[in-house]
Amino acid sequence: MTDDKDVLRDVWFGRIPTCFTLYQDEITEREAEPYYLLLPRVSYLTLVTDEVKKHFQKVMRQEDISEIWFEYEGTPLKWHYPIGLLFDLLASSSALPWNITVHFKSFPEKDLLHCPSKDVIEAHFMSCVKEADALKHKSQVINEMQKKDHKQLWMGLQNDRFDQFWAINRKLMEYPAEENGFRYIPFRIYQTTTERPFIQKLFRPVASDGQLHTLGDLLKEVCPSAVAPEDGERKNQVMIHGIEPMLETPLQWLSEHLSYPDNFLHISIIPQPTD
Repeated sequence: MTDDKDVLRDVWFGRIPTCFTLYQDEITEREAEPYYLLLPRVSYLTLVTDEVKKHFQKVMRQEDISEIWFEYEGTPLKWHYPIGLLFDLLASSSALPWNITVHFKSFPEKDLLHCPSKDVIEAHFMSCVKEADALKHKSQVINEMQKKDHKQLWMGLQNDRFDQFWAINRKLMEYPAEENGFRYIPFRIYQTTTERPFIQKLFRPVASDGQLHTLGDLLKEVCPSAVAPEDGERKNQVMIHGIEPMLETPLQWLSEHLSYPDNFLHISIIPQPTD
């Protein structure tokens, strides 16, 4: 991969100032103060909120506590989506800090997966990494790794260790020089305006004539509602990691540098307010 390590670092160390507030109907023995945290964009809510959980449990009785879950303005937050994606999709136009409501009862079974332990997060994460490598390298790279390499990827994410993670992840970002890119680009496109969770299709980074496909090419083909049909200009905000990449950006470069740790490009399409 091209060595833009500063970009990789900036993506990894992206943080979202967040204020956690206990839901008003939760039963407490004394007033629950809000809890403030800088959330890492690349991680998962249930992986980085142990301190939040402890903070609010201090003012609650044990019998009033069941599985923790989070909500923003009435929308339950899917823990298996990366934090940065959740913010971009649901709150990118709101003022900071991001105000998240904490619940300990009435778990929304229809909306959220249960997350009883960190093992569940690890299994989900590794499943995504394996799926991404099936698209990029027919699973050859991930299958050639040892179990300890898989564990190092996970521990790097869990412990917020950039160098530990990228020592292994860089292997997943390589490709033969003669091929100009991955076999297919692992991506998912999310929209709040549809019931469909996300769009995911096979898309090559290089066209049949050898030209590099761009972000605009991808959107025009798989999510044309995101761009104007005549000139390909953006109609909506197209966000990855809180930024709006130029539509001319090669998809291969984006995949190498702006993928989340699960090796997917998570792209949010945010409707622009109409005048």
